[in-house]
Amino acid sequence: MVSAGHKTAGPDSQRRMLLRAEFLALYVVVPVILAVFLPPSAMLSVLLAVTLLGAILLHITPGFRWSDLTHDWRHIEWRIVAIFTFITVAVSWTIQIALLPDAFLVVYRMNPWVWLAIMALYPILSALPQEIVFRPLFFRRYDPILPSQPAALILNAAVFSLAHLLYWNWVVWTMTFAGGLVFAWAYKARGSFPLAVVLHAVAGNILFTIGTGMFFYTGTIVRPF
Repeated sequence: MVSAGHKTAGPDSQRRMLLRAEFLALYVVVPVILAVFLPPSAMLSVLLAVTLLGAILLHITPGFRWSDLTHDWRHIEWRIVAIFTFITVAVSWTIQIALLPDAFLVVYRMNPWVWLAIMALYPILSALPQEIVFRPLFFRRYDPILPSQPAALILNAAVFSLAHLLYWNWVVWTMTFAGGLVFAWAYKARGSFPLAVVLHAVAGNILFTIGTGMFFYTGTIVRPF
């Protein structure tokens, strides 16, 4: 028997505990382990495993349907994309000139075909999987344990930045936090997963075109904190 002063945790409480454990493991423990304890060669396999796990968790989330992510592709707000593109080019170019002037257009200058492959594949193989894990999975599955907006958007940007801890680069952390805020806003505030994917893809392609993407290649800290 359970004494009068002690009550067993109800199903809702147990579910919240499970969600908290999942959240911490997926968005905090895994990035820290990857950055601190595993070699760089483990990055792709770990990221693939996390993406697959995230997709499975999202699939079993009550009320979620994959069609929820596809219905708005014809109504992307291109004015927002244009403004974001202009700002991203300006910021990336400024960082490039200040920190990596010799790497301007480095991928294109080294091999135009590699640059073209990145432009074509990054949106599909990188931006899209990341957005699935960090936007619908984050906001749909873990909604019961999230704070209210705008704190939830800030938390989302923080864990998105933490996922890039393995680069050990303050430029990457800052840029991914800022980008994470924008992508979270696009998904949650504007209600558009396609817009978040497009903005993420645009950001990545701009970085790898201008040369700021070099920070994401090596993780070398150009300037100390």
